[in-house]
Amino acid sequence: MPENNYPKLHNAMWPGFVGKGGPGAEPLIELDTLLDMTAKAEVNGTKFDGVDLFLYKPHTDIDSSDDDIKRLADKIKKKGLDVGSVVAPVWFDASAMGNESMRAAWVTHVRKAVNIASKLRKLGVRPHGIVRIDSAASVKDWDKDPKGNTKLIAQSFREAGKIAKAEGERLAAEGEICWGGMHSWKHMLNLLETVDMPRVVGFQADMSHTLLYTLGENAEAHRIVPKKFNWEPAEFHKAMVKLTDALRPWTIDFHVAQNDGTVHGSGSHEKTGRHCLATDPKGKLNIPRDSGYWLRDSSGKVTKKIKHICWDGCMFPNEVMTRQQTWNDILTAMIEVRKNHGWVG
Repeated sequence: MPENNYPKLHNAMWPGFVGKGGPGAEPLIELDTLLDMTAKAEVNGTKFDGVDLFLYKPHTDIDSSDDDIKRLADKIKKKGLDVGSVVAPVWFDASAMGNESMRAAWVTHVRKAVNIASKLRKLGVRPHGIVRIDSAASVKDWDKDPKGNTKLIAQSFREAGKIAKAEGERLAAEGEICWGGMHSWKHMLNLLETVDMPRVVGFQADMSHTLLYTLGENAEAHRIVPKKFNWEPAEFHKAMVKLTDALRPWTIDFHVAQNDGTVHGSGSHEKTGRHCLATDPKGKLNIPRDSGYWLRDSSGKVTKKIKHICWDGCMFPNEVMTRQQTWNDILTAMIEVRKNHGWVG
């Protein structure tokens, strides 16, 4: 019986960028370095199939010319890799619920990201994937007017959705508790239903971030597990079933990740999940098992909706990220996910 070859296995490039390069922080890790480490990773003959990109300098300029995009495509092809999903850099000087100029900037950034994604697809290096978005708004600001702010975010998402649809692209909202209007599973579901573009604007599930939805972090009223929860298997299972039954129908992009159940914030960034290495003994997730909550439907059948899965792990020291064994360990976890919940295509 042939081994599963779907979903394809991708590695994220933004861990070389997020939390790096600022005052007192470690230097950025260049895109070329991460591409090399990804291409060299191999476990029993299996390699990564592709990468997901962060469309921001110095990795990939959101204002890249056609020639820049062609050079990027050629570079990635030469590594034997494809491109999957891309991240629109919406939070630097924009917001989906800010004033008119900030909302216009937010839409402009998404338009540019959609343009790059579409051109990579037409160049033959991007067979599948979405454009990742978020509200680029704080939970505290959203709390000042929940209904009004959700309405503004939905308007921005719809406007961007029309742009994506015209280019044959889809947008996926990242389920992370630091984004206003997206910081609980109920708020996220309400936002997606308000946008009401299920074929174009969907959900990106990251195993690490969505775990915190069950704990009610940043939205205690929407906590799913009991207050005295101590990671009891039965309670964990019940919570994950409730969470994924609600959001799985909207899920169009999936990140494999690990989380130790704690949260942290840095600077102006509100508290969010703490990614762990795949082999971290403090990790609360059983990666090969728990990915199934998202990749299988309520009857246990593999959905085959997600054509590629991506490893997401940010904020690791450069010494860890430039060690080849790190990526081999991550690839091992990804292979197990595909073995358990993939298919032959």
